[in-house]
Amino acid sequence: MLKQRVITALVLLAILLPALFYPDPLPFSLVVLVLMTAGAWEWGRMQGLGQGGAIALAGSCLLLCGLSWSLGWLDRPLTAVWVMGGSLWVLVGAALLRAGVGVWARLPLALRLIGGILALWLAWLAIAHAHRVGINFLLSVLLLVWVADIFAYIAGRTWGLKFTRNKLAPSISPGKSWEGVWGGVAGVLVLAAVWVLADRHFGAAVPSFYTLLLRQGLWFLLLSAVFMAAISVVGDLVESLVKRSVGVKDSSALLPGHGGVLDRIDALLPTLPLALMLSSFVQP
Repeated sequence: MLKQRVITALVLLAILLPALFYPDPLPFSLVVLVLMTAGAWEWGRMQGLGQGGAIALAGSCLLLCGLSWSLGWLDRPLTAVWVMGGSLWVLVGAALLRAGVGVWARLPLALRLIGGILALWLAWLAIAHAHRVGINFLLSVLLLVWVADIFAYIAGRTWGLKFTRNKLAPSISPGKSWEGVWGGVAGVLVLAAVWVLADRHFGAAVPSFYTLLLRQGLWFLLLSAVFMAAISVVGDLVESLVKRSVGVKDSSALLPGHGGVLDRIDALLPTLPLALMLSSFVQP
């Protein structure tokens, strides 16, 4: 299993890194589009569609992203899209987690399918926009999710249930604790401080997400960092809720040793559009 995980990770990095640093944004947008299309196929299978239906759903995601691209949306300010999409993630995510695992099966199939496609489309649009803002900006958002996850894992394993009696969401993801959430938040705050200092020291041409937020004041940066760490947990829990509802451990086996694409990007789905939403509030 470990060997598979390492090999898969190396292959993904060999594809993503050259596309990420290529001067033209086209290759990176295409690579991410392929991943989101694969995620849409996984989403269809998880909702009970057959192979044909899942492929059609993936095609719908591809078509929606392609239409946005052809209309020039990647080069336009989309403040209203980020605000609407981010707000829906917060409201719907909170409602789903509050209702619990049982609510998912009671939702109409069409609503579940459309919701999944829109979440993937919004994430693709956001990551493509973030890449055009600058690699420093994009990496600072991506690292936020990964650092939150790593620090949450370490804190959960070390201090889980030592300060609280209840787990975070036992019916959805029994392994997660409140101590893990606090550890993830602490990790993101440390990351923000280090990145701001690095931007200033090296004179970054393009500001990171954290340096950009700091323009609105330290209070805005701190509140935003805590919020983003929390929303990354929401994204993780929402996918866990769906998987537990449909009775699967992984979204697919597309990534040997890692599960599926959705298993790797679940926390990114809400954080990417919300990062652009928060950035849009900063005064130029």
